[in-house]
Amino acid sequence: MSIPSDLDISRATPLRPLTDIAAQLGIGEHLLEPYGRNVAKISLDAATELADRPRARYVVVSAITPTPLGEGKTTTTVGLGQALNHIGKRSAVAVRQPSMGPTFGIKGGAAGGGYSQVVPMEALNLHLTGDMHAVTAAHNLLAAMVDNHLHKGNELGIDPHRITWRRVLDVNDRDLRNIITGLGGKQDGSPRQAGFDITAASEVMAVLALSTSLADLRRRLGRIVIGYTGDGEPVSAEQLRAAGAMAVIMRDALKPNLMQTTENTPVLVHAGPFGNIAHGNSSIAADLVASRCTDYLITEAGFGADMGAERFFNIKCRTSGLRPDAAVLVATVRALKAHSGRYKVVAGKPLPPELLAENPDDVLAGAANLRKQIDNIRLHGVSPVVAINAFPTDHASEHEAIRQVAEAEGARVAVSNHFTEGGPGGTELAEAVVEAAEEPAGFQLLYPDEADLRTKIETIATKVYGADGVSYSAAASRSLDSYEANGYGDLPVCIAKTHLSLSSDPALLGAPTGWTLPVREVRASVGAGFVYPICGDMRTMPGLGSHPAAESIDLDENGEITGLS
Repeated sequence: MSIPSDLDISRATPLRPLTDIAAQLGIGEHLLEPYGRNVAKISLDAATELADRPRARYVVVSAITPTPLGEGKTTTTVGLGQALNHIGKRSAVAVRQPSMGPTFGIKGGAAGGGYSQVVPMEALNLHLTGDMHAVTAAHNLLAAMVDNHLHKGNELGIDPHRITWRRVLDVNDRDLRNIITGLGGKQDGSPRQAGFDITAASEVMAVLALSTSLADLRRRLGRIVIGYTGDGEPVSAEQLRAAGAMAVIMRDALKPNLMQTTENTPVLVHAGPFGNIAHGNSSIAADLVASRCTDYLITEAGFGADMGAERFFNIKCRTSGLRPDAAVLVATVRALKAHSGRYKVVAGKPLPPELLAENPDDVLAGAANLRKQIDNIRLHGVSPVVAINAFPTDHASEHEAIRQVAEAEGARVAVSNHFTEGGPGGTELAEAVVEAAEEPAGFQLLYPDEADLRTKIETIATKVYGADGVSYSAAASRSLDSYEANGYGDLPVCIAKTHLSLSSDPALLGAPTGWTLPVREVRASVGAGFVYPICGDMRTMPGLGSHPAAESIDLDENGEITGLS
């Protein structure tokens, strides 16, 4: 089956005026701040003005452990939102803003795909309303003030060797991972080792995603720890007197962005925290507005249920106070076949031809991962719905194999053809989600605030990942002790590990057992409000591939963008 490219579909979509899209949500024109014709910001006053309305059913879209190609969570999120409207339920969608690093790298954009995407996709993937640039500017302002403080006498006694605040840029550039700053003469600063992360990995981005108001944003920015003194005392952005200016830069960025889908369903696009070292979810500010505007709010959590959904439940919901009514678990034939261990899927390369051949036995051989991720949703008292994201290369027998596994676990399951058919192709999924969301709510956090950091880490490792236990390096143990002593022990934890396995080893597929989670380092995002143990080698500044997507992106003779995917 051949369908037009995502870019062609996006351009062919008849867009409705954003005032009409906002009206579907009951948001008046006085609460909109237009950015061109097809994007607008929503005033933060909307949350207060709409506060007396009933809450929407709150549904999170997650997935089994994905292949490097991704399994279509954003496409499913958008398709489900559209499908709910087709069965008579008002809905809205909330998703993260894509980073331009992956857009010009291997992965491409993150607007969804086919007939279930956020449009116009050029605007979504390129700049949007400048929120990414605001995060970059606020983050780098703090970095500049750190170095300026050192240059001007270092009144706070910051240890240059214990500065943890790097710089950020919204491109993939491996050569900036580790650099020396301050080279030149005396007036050019003091040389020291530093580096860059991608903007999505900035703590300022995590702060943006978790802030509930401007006042909350200002407080969180002030709590950011940039490093330590020679005596081991943390030094904050507030002490450097940088937090106020950072909040000014971020003031408009805290307002959610309004767009629409290929079927004119309202979409709130806001924030894009990194899925490995941050919580990988769109903003609380967007959810607080949208949850008062519709019957169903569909949002997406990054990577598999062991990562994005676990953090959605234990970090985002803990902070927002919102409680999920159901969770969608996206599964694909290709991912379950990959979990059989019989195929190798590589980002940027075509799928192995033999993986596309009909073989339900290979699907069943990789089913342990699906079973464990269903269990991971249920750990939090939430009803799971398995969404079989159908690809044209799938076979009916393979879909039936997934259905058998899901139903044997007592989970609802639906085949969804939203990519090729839009909302009508997802109505079976929409009906299953409505059934799940109407069940009595039993949401529960995985651990209490008062549990110590090691208990929180070990709870996630053993209950969610399936590890036998946790081992800590000497440096990790020292950091945990220091964070407890500094009063950070009541923060939730966000474990940084590979997204390609339930374990910390990307080579371990399925649902591995008999392994120990190795914590080599622990860092604290005090402003955002979580501690993140690091397991394995986490790259916070990606590199470009041999043939990045940027090579194919250009302008035609009419000034139109080509090659964007």
